[in-house]
Amino acid sequence: MRKVHIVAATLLLAPITPAIAAAPTGLSVESLEVLRSYDQRLATIGWRLATANAALCDARAPATGAVLHAITQYEVVTEAAARRAFDFATSVAIEAVVAESPAARAGLRANDAVAAIDGHPLTATAKPPSVVDRDAALAAIARGGETVRFTIVRDRERRDVSVAATPGCAATFEVVLGPEMTAQSNGRVVQIGVRFLERYRDEEVAVVAAHELAHIVLRHRARLEAAGVKGGLFGELGRNARLSQRAEEEADRLGVHLLYNAGYDPAVAARFWRAHGGEIDGGFFRSRTHPATKLRVAAIEAEAATLAAAPPRPSIPALVAQRDQPMK
Repeated sequence: MRKVHIVAATLLLAPITPAIAAAPTGLSVESLEVLRSYDQRLATIGWRLATANAALCDARAPATGAVLHAITQYEVVTEAAARRAFDFATSVAIEAVVAESPAARAGLRANDAVAAIDGHPLTATAKPPSVVDRDAALAAIARGGETVRFTIVRDRERRDVSVAATPGCAATFEVVLGPEMTAQSNGRVVQIGVRFLERYRDEEVAVVAAHELAHIVLRHRARLEAAGVKGGLFGELGRNARLSQRAEEEADRLGVHLLYNAGYDPAVAARFWRAHGGEIDGGFFRSRTHPATKLRVAAIEAEAATLAAAPPRPSIPALVAQRDQPMK
C-alpha cells in the first residue's frame, strides 16, 4: 500500500491512464496498442478476482467487463494518435472487452464509442489530461442495476446495447507506467506497475493483484489510519511497522483465498514469492512495513494448506469477519 506517482488504468472497468504522460512528441499508435494489451490483461485478471470474490466484499458494484477510457485522459500531443488507435467518435470509448464477460456476450467491442449509459449522456467536460470524464462514465455504471444500458456509436450508427452485469467488488484495477516495481491499493483502487505485466505471467500478476485486493476487502487503509499508523520514515519504526506488517501478512493470507475463489491454483502465490521475492524485495517490499520474503512464503504456504481439501467456493476465511475491528 505504498504511495506512487500514477500514470495509469482501470476495472469496472477503465484503461491505462488516469492521465497518460506522453513524451514531448506524444505517444504513437503502436505504443497505445501496447498499452491496450496490458490493460486487457490486468482487466481480465481483475475481472476474475472481483467477480469471484463479490461475496467477500462489503462494497459491490455492477461489473460489465467493458474497459472504458476518455479522450480527455490523453495529453494534447497524444490526442491525434489516440483517435487513430481508439476512434473516439464520442468523448468516451471502450478500450477493450474482457472475454466471456457480460459485455462480450452482449456484443460490445473494442473502439465502440459510448454516447450514454442508462440514458445519461456522456460529454467531454474536463481539460486534458484528466480522468474526470472517464470516472463519470464509471460512476454511471456503478449507479446501475443488474442491467446496464450502453448507447454506443459504431460505424457512425447509434444503437443501444443492454448488458446483464454481474456483481463484483467495488474496486478498480489500474496499470501504472514507469520503471518501478509498483503495487498498491488505497481502499478502492488497485494499482499494478507495468513492469509486473512485462516480466510475469498472468497467474503471477494475479498473486500481486489478489494481495492488493485483499487490502481493500479487509479495509486495511481505513483501519491503519484509525489506529494512527504514520507513513514515511515513521512508518518504518516501532508500532507503525508492526501494524503495517500485520496488514501485509493478512493480505498475503487472504490473497490465497481470493486466488482460489477465482479459479487460480492457490499454490502459485508461494511459488511466485519463492522465485521472485528477491527481485521485488529490491523495490517496494524493501521495507520494515513488509515481512521478509521467507516469512511471507511460510505464511502463504500454511494458508494454502487449509485449501488442500478443495472446499466449496467462495472460501471465506475468519479474517474477513475481523475487518470491522480496530487493529491493535
